[in-house]
Amino acid sequence: MNALVGMGLLPRCYLLTTVGRNSGRRRTNPVLVVTDGGKRWLVAPYGPVQWVRNARAAGRVRLRRRTDVHDFGLREAASEEAGPVLQRYVALARTTRPYFSADVTSAAADFVAEADRHPVFELIPVDEAAVGAS
Repeated sequence: MNALVGMGLLPRCYLLTTVGRNSGRRRTNPVLVVTDGGKRWLVAPYGPVQWVRNARAAGRVRLRRRTDVHDFGLREAASEEAGPVLQRYVALARTTRPYFSADVTSAAADFVAEADRHPVFELIPVDEAAVGAS
């Protein structure tokens, strides 16, 4: 899967690299990036797995697709904001649908209700994060 994603053969998919919060080693996982409301979002369909814990600890991630590599700061979304993103994610990512109680026909409120089980992060380009901090 990592090879296919790295070559850019799967739409909207990237290789996510985090730094291990204990080991300091780089960890890479395939992810699907959702665009919603003019923003880019990273969704954890399997819950707070290792990459989520590492991303929370570091506050930043790296995304790669083909030769494009970009670093991002993260902002974790509150449930109300995460709901519509999760709804869009489920519409796009068929293979992860069994991990959600809500389905493609569910209202956004149903996704808000399960947002605590599926962390959602806004991806903030590092350049924008630096501008926002100053």
